[in-house]
Amino acid sequence: MDLEKQPQQPVAPAGPAPAGIRASDADRDRIADILREAMAEGRLTAEEHAERVDLVYRAKTVGELEPLVQDLPAPGGTARQSSPAYGYGAEGAAGPAENLVAVFSSSTRRGRWRVGGRTNAFALFGSVEIDLTEALFGQRLTVVNATSIFGSVEIKVPENISLRGSGTGIFGNFEVDTLESADPEAPVVVVNGYSVFGNVEAKPKRGKLITNLHRQLRKHLGH
Repeated sequence: MDLEKQPQQPVAPAGPAPAGIRASDADRDRIADILREAMAEGRLTAEEHAERVDLVYRAKTVGELEPLVQDLPAPGGTARQSSPAYGYGAEGAAGPAENLVAVFSSSTRRGRWRVGGRTNAFALFGSVEIDLTEALFGQRLTVVNATSIFGSVEIKVPENISLRGSGTGIFGNFEVDTLESADPEAPVVVVNGYSVFGNVEAKPKRGKLITNLHRQLRKHLGH
């Protein structure tokens, strides 16, 4: 038999998981990273980024994730490799949203607490304060949906994480002091929402840092 005349069988390249496979947290983080870089490069507006990121963490399968970056170039021309680095747990983004509601009252979340993937804050003639400066982040991305009607929502974050936001003030104020961490593995907090005759404000708290970020997260999560 002349082996040189036999056709070579192509070797299938390793690719992403089949579309029907349930998405993992690593899959979601990979897509969120691509969206983050696209916004940094000006390919996506802050509003488009916020909409897509919200869909990322609602997606159940890999097939729901890939269309969110189909019109964006892969970093370096190749797909970003999923990695369990960061030391973040899986339970944060997949769990239920935490709701903080203040109607003619006040609601405060501060101290050492584990932040979930999504927090909803609603203030009606009241005030909500979310202090993340001592919080434990169980995932890479944290989304805060803030609504203020004749009230106020205030979010404070450490100075060494990334802070982004998208929202509207209608006869009110919506202000996010955007921040980009020098550490590419630092948590990312995205604040979305609107205020009507009210105030939504998110900013870093001076002097507050997450120290030894990765070691503390791994220790807390038992890694």
